[in-house]
Amino acid sequence: MEVVNVSSKSQLKSFIDFPHDLYKNDKDYVPELFIAQRDMLTPGKHPFHNHSFIQLFLAYEGKKVVGRIAAIYNTNHNAFTQANDGFFGFFDTVDDQRVVDELLARSVAWLKEKGANRLVGPVNLSTNDSCGLLVEGFDRPPVAMMPYNMRYYEKLLMGAGLQKQTDLLAYLIVRNNLNDRSVKLLGALEERLKRSNIRIRSIDKKNLKQEIPKIKELYNSAWDKNLGFVPMTDEEFNFLAKDLSMILDPRYCIIAEQGDKMVGFALGIPDINQILIKIKRGRLFPTGIFKLLFGLKKVTGVRVLLLGVVDGYRKMGIEACLYGRLIKNSEGTNLQYAECSWMLEDNYLMNHAIEQINGQQYKRYRLFEKTI
Repeated sequence: MEVVNVSSKSQLKSFIDFPHDLYKNDKDYVPELFIAQRDMLTPGKHPFHNHSFIQLFLAYEGKKVVGRIAAIYNTNHNAFTQANDGFFGFFDTVDDQRVVDELLARSVAWLKEKGANRLVGPVNLSTNDSCGLLVEGFDRPPVAMMPYNMRYYEKLLMGAGLQKQTDLLAYLIVRNNLNDRSVKLLGALEERLKRSNIRIRSIDKKNLKQEIPKIKELYNSAWDKNLGFVPMTDEEFNFLAKDLSMILDPRYCIIAEQGDKMVGFALGIPDINQILIKIKRGRLFPTGIFKLLFGLKKVTGVRVLLLGVVDGYRKMGIEACLYGRLIKNSEGTNLQYAECSWMLEDNYLMNHAIEQINGQQYKRYRLFEKTI
C-alpha cells in the first residue's frame, strides 16, 4: 500500500471518482457533481483557497485506489476561535485499518507542519459545508448537501485513536404527521411582531444583490456561538449564494426584519439528491443536466438548511413564525417531507422547537477529534 500527494489533474479525477466505485452497490449513495467537487478542491476556483490550505492524499493498493483524505488548515477558523486546529475531510476508504492509519498519519504530519495541535473531522471544507460522519440513520439516502458514508467508518476512526467531539442531528418532518399549530397561530404571532415593527416576508429573488449582504451579516452574527462556527468571507458567501440561487424557491426562503435590519432567517432548499442519485458518477453531460433541470418540479422534499434569529430577538415568537411560514407556503405543493439539519445536539431551544411540530430525530452525524 502507498499513500501519495494528489498533484495532477488525473489524480484529482481519481480522488473525486473513488467514492463512485466504493459505493457502486449501495442504493442510498448519492454521487456529488464532478464539476462542483473539482472546483471546490482546486485553488483559484473556490474562495476558501484564498485564505486557507488543503492537501489531498490518495491511498493505492497496487494501481487500485483504496482510500482518500483531505488535510485542511483553515486559518480563518483558527483566527476566529483562537485555536490551532487541523481538519480532515473528503474521507473515504475500504474497510482496512492500515489504510486509515496511513491516510491520517500523512494528514497529521502535513497539519503539524502548519502548526496544528488538534485534528478535527470529517469536515469538507469547513463547518459551513457538509460535515460530520453518519453514525445513525443508514436506512435512507442523505438529503441535499449532507454527507453519507459506510457504517464501518466509525470503527476505523476510533481504531485510529479519534474520539467524539460532538454530534449533529437531523430531524425528519413528514407532512401527514405534522403539528400545524405554528400555522394556526401564524396570523396572531405576526400581528404581535408588527407592534415591534417586525415583519415576516419571502426573499425578493429579483433583488438578490441587496438581500445577500444583509443575509451574510445575519448569518455571521446569529450562528457565531455555534461550536466550530467560522464567519464566511464575502467571496465564500457570494460563491454559495450563486450556487443556491439556481434552485432557490422564495416560498422557502423567509426573512424577519425590523425596519431595514434582518433579525431572522430561514432557508429551505429542494432535496435535489432525489435527482442527483440518478446522475451516473456525478456527470452533468451529456444527459445529467436535463435530469437536473426537469427534475426540480418533481422533488417531494426540502431541506431546512438554516433557521436562526440574532441575539436580542430570540423568544419573541420569530422562530415560530419562520417555521409557520415555511409550512404554510408548502400547502398545495407536492412536498411530502422536510429535513431540518444539522442541529447541534446541545441546542436544546431549536431542537425542542422542531420536536414541537413533530420532527423526529432520525439521523446522527459525529465530529471526531484527537490531540496531535
